[in-house]
Amino acid sequence: MKKPLILPPSAQTDGVPGAGVDRIDLLQTFVRIVEAGSLSAAAQQLHSTQPTISRRLQALERHLGLRLVQRSTQRMRLTEDGERCYARARELLADWQSFTADMRGAHEEPTGALRIVAPHAFGQDRLVQPLAEYLRRYPHTQVEWLLHDDSAIQDFIAAGVDCAIQVGEVQNSDLVAIRLAQVPRIVVAAPALLEQSGPPGEASDLAALPWLALRTYYRREVELRHRDTAAICRFPITPRLSTDSLYALRSAALQGLGLAIASAWILAEDLAAGRLVQLLPHWQAAPLPVYLVYPHARFYPARLRRFVEIVREQAPRVLGELG
Repeated sequence: MKKPLILPPSAQTDGVPGAGVDRIDLLQTFVRIVEAGSLSAAAQQLHSTQPTISRRLQALERHLGLRLVQRSTQRMRLTEDGERCYARARELLADWQSFTADMRGAHEEPTGALRIVAPHAFGQDRLVQPLAEYLRRYPHTQVEWLLHDDSAIQDFIAAGVDCAIQVGEVQNSDLVAIRLAQVPRIVVAAPALLEQSGPPGEASDLAALPWLALRTYYRREVELRHRDTAAICRFPITPRLSTDSLYALRSAALQGLGLAIASAWILAEDLAAGRLVQLLPHWQAAPLPVYLVYPHARFYPARLRRFVEIVREQAPRVLGELG
């Protein structure tokens, strides 16, 4: 009986050549080295050590009889053979993952860890419910729930991220983008701020008032559109406070420091209680779309597929049109 090409993980010897070398594991390590950009970064992403990653690379090179990587103290560069190996390895790994998924069945129990990036406000509020539902349904999964207001990740593999919730249009064509909702944005202020000047009568009157800026979406200029006529009013501002946090912007507005443009859903309670007032309701900033994004691939692990299903299932209820 011939010895199989691929041995089970229990037979591995950590990438050292000889009996028990798992060639799929070596290819996975090589691909991660290339995409992470260095041995140390690959070791960190694989929860291993740099010497171990180096031994696995050397084992693959010895097995193939090729030099795949040129290394120096300053940088790492793929050889011509390394470039070909990387392209073929990605194809082979995708085929292998697809094959194992088919053999296990399309509805296998999700296991393992998901790393997800979401904006602070959504990640602390609206999206916790579908996240909790996911963890309840699939008890053998774990989630790293990372909150960043700039969630437009350029390289998911290098960041070690599986998917992200992104507010704003998706510019990267390499991503799958599922539209979940649209966020209306309104102009608000604390009542005390308007006591001396009185409420503005026209959109152009807003330019003379003090402003706060949410740097992610507006900094030095405000553009508003009339809800009925589609007329546009645009004017420059010199913000008294700029921030990249929606929560900080809301708090500063409550303190009467200036006008703010913010997501209507996060202001609803303050408006109802009279702590803030909406100015010129017919004039609003352009609404922001909310997307679930992840890289295109030939195969998606069950833990990611199930998370996507739950978010899409619950988005109409927990997000809706967020007005």
